[in-house]
Amino acid sequence: MLDSPDPLAKHPTEIPDDGEDLCCDFPHARHGEAPAQQEPLSSEKAQRMAEFLGFLADPNRLRILSILATQEMCVGDLAATVGMNESAVSHQLRTLRAIRLVSSRKQGRHVFYRLQDHHVLSFYEAVVEHLDEAAD
Repeated sequence: MLDSPDPLAKHPTEIPDDGEDLCCDFPHARHGEAPAQQEPLSSEKAQRMAEFLGFLADPNRLRILSILATQEMCVGDLAATVGMNESAVSHQLRTLRAIRLVSSRKQGRHVFYRLQDHHVLSFYEAVVEHLDEAAD
């Protein structure tokens, strides 16, 4: 018998070993009805989220985000740190700005980039923490 992942669950989760069918003790919604307490994402929002997450599926963008999670930096310093040319870093930063993960500020002739806000930092930190936990 395995323990249920929910410590508040009334019954431990059992996996039948004798071919018995699995079923839950709760009534199911009829076809086309969603459970009252939880609404699924709309198709439109799910599509927008998938596109957003797709933009993050680039190792160079993630490396840039990892640096900006700790400090703001100009393109030249970012390029030197990640080992890319400035043009390539600028291209990645344009993409990150377009999806509102990165913002910038000018100081003289230099433009400094940073994470857009605390939501982006929290998201980044949560993914890093999750991956670190999975490695343990």
